[in-house]
Formats: sequence, structure tokens, C-alpha cells
Amino acid sequence: MKRILPSLILLGAISACNNPQKDKMEPIKWPDAKPPVAEIIPHKRIIHGDTVVDNYYWMIDYFKKGPDSTKVVDYLKAENKYLDKMMSGTDKFQADLFKEMKGRIKEKDESVPVFRNGFFYYTRTEDGKQYFKYCRKKGSLTAPEEVLLDVDEMAKGHAYYSATGFSISPDNKLLAFGVDKVSRRQYTINIKNLETGEIYKDAITNTQGAVAWANDNKTFFYTSKNPITLLSEKIKKHILGTDAKADVVVYNEKDNTNYIGVGKSKNDKYIFISSAGTLTNEFRMIDADKPESPFKVFSARSKDVLYDVLPVDDKFYIKTNWNAKNFRLMECPLDKTEKENWKEVIPNRKDVLLESGEEYKDFLVLTERKNGLTEMHVLKKDGTDYYIKFDEPVYAAGIGANPEYSSKTLRYSYTSLTTPISTYDYDLDKKDKKLMKQQEVVGGYDPKDYVSERVFATAKDGTKIPVALVYKKGLEKNGKAPLLLYAYGSYGSSTDATFSSPRLSLLNRGFVFAIANIRGGEEMGRQWYEDGKLMKKKNTFTDFIAAGEYLIEQKFTSKNHLYAHGGSAGGLLMGAVVNMAPDLWNGVIADVPFVDVVNTMLDESIPLTTNEFDEWGNPKQKGAYDYMKSYSPYENVEKKAYPNMLVTTGLHDSQVQYFEPAKWVAKLRAMKTDKNVLLLKTNMEFGHGGASGRFDYLKDVSLRWAFLFALEGINK
Repeated sequence: MKRILPSLILLGAISACNNPQKDKMEPIKWPDAKPPVAEIIPHKRIIHGDTVVDNYYWMIDYFKKGPDSTKVVDYLKAENKYLDKMMSGTDKFQADLFKEMKGRIKEKDESVPVFRNGFFYYTRTEDGKQYFKYCRKKGSLTAPEEVLLDVDEMAKGHAYYSATGFSISPDNKLLAFGVDKVSRRQYTINIKNLETGEIYKDAITNTQGAVAWANDNKTFFYTSKNPITLLSEKIKKHILGTDAKADVVVYNEKDNTNYIGVGKSKNDKYIFISSAGTLTNEFRMIDADKPESPFKVFSARSKDVLYDVLPVDDKFYIKTNWNAKNFRLMECPLDKTEKENWKEVIPNRKDVLLESGEEYKDFLVLTERKNGLTEMHVLKKDGTDYYIKFDEPVYAAGIGANPEYSSKTLRYSYTSLTTPISTYDYDLDKKDKKLMKQQEVVGGYDPKDYVSERVFATAKDGTKIPVALVYKKGLEKNGKAPLLLYAYGSYGSSTDATFSSPRLSLLNRGFVFAIANIRGGEEMGRQWYEDGKLMKKKNTFTDFIAAGEYLIEQKFTSKNHLYAHGGSAGGLLMGAVVNMAPDLWNGVIADVPFVDVVNTMLDESIPLTTNEFDEWGNPKQKGAYDYMKSYSPYENVEKKAYPNMLVTTGLHDSQVQYFEPAKWVAKLRAMKTDKNVLLLKTNMEFGHGGASGRFDYLKDVSLRWAFLFALEGINK
């Protein structure tokens, strides 16, 4: 799960406009409105001989007590009212931005069909509808359409609705799917009979939402969650027609720092249970034909060893970091799976990160990352190999849906800062590709109107930090352009340069957009991640500051026009850099920010806490506590000037609870010495990922862009 937001929500989507300079004016004159003042109720935290007074600890009440606690909800509503007042001068502009961005989305659309077990599966959307229909056709794309789920109809009457985890039984007759109506990522699994249309009574609550079918078409395995901490704790087995309360626990994870899950191998031969922490993991397996059998450990967990399993007909491939910092590829016999039986196929390479693999009957396709960019490495059964490479200076490529084990076609996606997301089918024998679909930008879009480049900033310790940029052609590098710098930098999650249609609303009005691949991600290899976590976490923040300073030095922008954006763990980044370099930014957007690091990591009842000790440290240990406290944004708010800031959260957020950004904003209001704008937006109906509809999220993007435009004096 982790504190990660979907990239589309964070990075935006598309817009058009004319010459930005003619719409330039003085920054907005903000309304004379008084912000709410949060009540101060001192609460002492005493640990390791250190006493800290937290004046806003009481804001955890709604999380602990639920709807019976109204005081914090009243405060959040007051902040929303203040934001509405302050941004009221942009109401029409926000509406125009929403219309503009929505206008670039092809409303009636269809995904590229995926073939699986005799059927073509796809989703399609209709004009004006927020959701989609999940469909299939038997044998041929000219066959009659079968609508498996009409999510538009299912979502009626719900402010939030997420349907996910679609899984078809081996005989193609049953569909399992998960539904979340609250945005807490607690899914109810439902089963639909595709022959009769009946939804079975086998509804299973409080799950991860997905199932792994055994080959008997009546048994499936699923992940059950703790309803309080939301930890994935148990793997259970369900037999259709039986009471879910009687479901057998086939695996119970005792280590509360691990995430667990269950899935089926691509060749349909195995059911795998995974248990994974940040540094160590383990797999268990059974024959998918024998769901009653006990799970067997593939290879016992050992300290600091991670591995993934890719089954083929005569062996298992294993991707592992065992004695291999950047991972290597191993293989083992089907009946000897402990790691002493693993044989090396591709060694560790200092300059190449082995990321993932896609197994086929006659091929293995590996995704590798070199110099921060993805390449695809094809290994053929005859022992030969080759690479699929890409041409642009900065881009994103990834393996798509390839469920058919015997196929000779690789489905992959490709995009860049100027290339809309494109779906290709690649013939692994003939080595040629076919464009199946490219995201349509309604109203027209010419990539030649934009420039993309990659530069390298120098961090304080001399490390070179990759920065990808995109801007409208004709930009003068004179320091006058506004620039929005985005980064994430945690969990080893790589932030690639992808196309975003709403982002065009920024570019067409003169903004430069930049992505900094700071340490804490994994763009430049596993060491890149390790140098931005635990007791080296501050590298993440200083790298981002160095990127901002470099962009100013290179005249892309200046302090008066530099803006920063990050969300979730990237919101921690925002909180840290406004404490460390508050005068570098004219404005900052922090979405669902993880900013109360010490208090959250001390409270094991809060979702994600125990899973993440290997990422942030355990503050019950003094060394970790002291280091964490030295950078935690909430702990380090001081009496000084801060930049203009827009902070967002969701009352039902399961990843970063609402009280973190709420407490942070309250403390900033009490401490900051400037007259800059500080706004808090709480979505009272949604959670971490925002709205569920395919258009509604654009309202949040419109608010973000309007905030930036107001600071720049752009009014249309």
C-alpha cells in the first residue's frame, strides 16, 4: 500500500491556451478573510527523556472516536470555508479550467482488448459517464459484446465508488471483483455468475479486493485486513456457497512489518502467497489443482534478501538481490526451490537495475533500468537475447497486460513528457512493433509545440540528480518563467517522465514543468534508494533543494516564480523543504502530506505504521527518534516566513490520516511570521486518491492550477 498517490492525480492531465504573456498581470489580491484558529490543548509526549508539547494532538479524535467526535470535523469545515473565500476570485477560472481539461478527454473510448483463455476483455466509457463498463467478446472481436459489469450503473448514488480486482474463474463462468464505497481501500469481494447474471451471496468484507482462483472453479484465496490498522494479516480460503465467516485461514502473518498478498501464476499452475517487508520477503505456494493442500515455503526468508518468482514449464526463474545490490536473475528446478539450489543466469551489474520480469512459454522479458531509463531485455528459449530500446532522451516504458502464457506477443506501454501514452504489441519472434492505440487529445495536440529535455543538478555531496523538463517551444531562459518542480523520493518508487493532458493547462500558460529524480527513489539503482531512506533520508530533501537551485541558476526560473509539488510521502518532502529552504519557493502544493512522522510512527494503531519501520525507522529506538525528529515537518515548524501554500487531505484517507496535514496547517498558522497565503482543503467524502470518477478529479487539479495562476497573476 504505502504512502503513494496515483501519478495521474499528482501530476495532472491536459489544456490549451494562447500566448501566456498577454494574460499576465500582477499576482491576485487576496480577499481580506480571517483564517480559523485551531484550539490549543497541550498534550505531552515523553520518550527517550525528551518532552514535546503537541498543541494539536486532539485532532486525532475523529480517527479514534469516529463520527461521535465533531470538533475536528467542524475545524476542517471552517478551513474549507476559508479556502472557498480566499479562492472565490478564481471560481470562474476554476470552472473554465475544469471544462478545458475535461474537453481534452475522449469521453466515448475503449481500451485495447486483452486476450485471455478464449475471450477478449476490455473496458469502455461513454459520453458524460464517470465510470466504465467491463466487457468481453468470445473468440473474436466481431463476436457479440457481453457486459460483465456496468460500473456506471453500480456507482449511482455513491459519492465514491471503486470497483477493482476483476478475476475470471478458469471455466470463464464466474467473475470476482472488489468494491470500496468509502475510499479506505477496504474492499468487499463479490461473485457474479456470468451465465445467469446473479450476484452470489458470497460477499466477503474487509479485504484487499482481489482473489486467486484455484482450478476447481469453486475455491479462491483472498487477503483479509485488520479493520483498525488496515494491515493485510491473513490469507483465507473461500469455497463458493459456504459462509465466509467459516473461511479457513491458510496463512497468518506474524510479522506486522510485512505486507501480504495472494495471486496465481501466469501459467495457471500455482497459487502464491507473498509476504514482503522493505528489506526481506518470502513466498509460499501450492498446486492450483490442489487447493486443499498446505502451502509450502518456496525459499525461507532471510535477512535483507528480496526475491520474486517467475514460473515457466520446466523451472522457476528468480529475480533477487541476494549478494546482488541491483538484483540478478537466477533459476532453479521445480522441485528444489530453496536458494542454495539457485543458479545464476544474469549477474548483478553495477550500472543496471533489474526491475521485473514477464514470463512466457518461449520467452522471458525483463525490465531493466540504466542511467535512470527503462530498457526491455528479451531472453529466448534457445539461449539468445536482445533489447527493445527507445529513442527519446527521457521517457517511461512498462510491460502491460500479458495474461496469455503461450503468446508470442508483448504488450507494452510507452509515453514521455511530450508523447501521449501509447500501447504497443511487439512480436517477440519477428522483433517488430505495432501501435495499438495512442491516447487521443481531443481538440488537437502537436508534440512539436513542446520541448522536453533532461539535465543534471549537483547535490550538496556532489551527486548528480536527474531532472526532466517540458515546456512550450519558444521559452526564453531568462529567469522569468514560472516553474513547477515535482518529486516523490521514497520507497524506491521511480518517478518517470509521463505525458499528462491537464498539465498542458500549465505549459500553455507559460509554465515549465520539471520532475526531479531525487534519492529515495530507485531511478538510478538500488543504492539510489538506500541513500534516501532511514538515517540518510535528508538526502531526499537536499537533493530536491539542489534541483530547485540549479533550475534557477540555469535561468529556467527564479525564486519569485519557483513552485514545488508533492503528495503523500512526497508531501513529507514538501514539508521538509519549506522548513529547510523556505525562501526558495514562491508557492508549494502538498497533497495528503505525511508530515507528522514521529507521532505517526510511534502509534502502531495507525494504518501503515508497522509496515514502514524499515523505510523511516522505529522511533522507539533513540537513534531513529532523534534523526526522525530532526526532519519531521510538524516537529520543525518555526517562527519564520513560509511560502504560499496549498495543502490537501481527505477525511477518510487510509494512507495518511487527515489529522497530519490538519495539525501541520494549524501549527504553521500559529507560528509563521509572513502574510503569505496558507490554505487547507479537506475532501469530506474521499480518501488518499481523491475522487473516483474519471472527471471529478479534475476539480482538484483545477484548484491546484488556479492557486498557482493566482500567484503568477494569470487570470485566464
